[in-house]
Amino acid sequence: MARSRKTQDKAVVARLSGAGEDALQRISELPGGKYMLKAVADARTGIDELSAKLRRIDPLERRVTALEKRLDSLEKPKTKTTAKKRRTTTKPKPVPAAAPPPPGPTGSDGI
Repeated sequence: MARSRKTQDKAVVARLSGAGEDALQRISELPGGKYMLKAVADARTGIDELSAKLRRIDPLERRVTALEKRLDSLEKPKTKTTAKKRRTTTKPKPVPAAAPPPPGPTGSDGI
């Protein structure tokens, strides 16, 4: 009787998991092996925590992007409703006329 594809896949997975368990047991028996397995487990925990934090950041990024778009649309000047700035000209101040010089010692005696 021939085995189906699904049964063969399960057999391969079972063999691999058995081999993996054997390999982990052998590693733990090596000097320093337990420390290595602990480091790998800690790294996995850290990665899980990091991915959870990143999943919480994604919705916040979407909200910030939407708010930035709204702010940009509010900041854009509207050309139809803006008032034109009046151009005012200031008149130059009149310069006072020069006063006549005071009579000098030669005076107006005619002498």
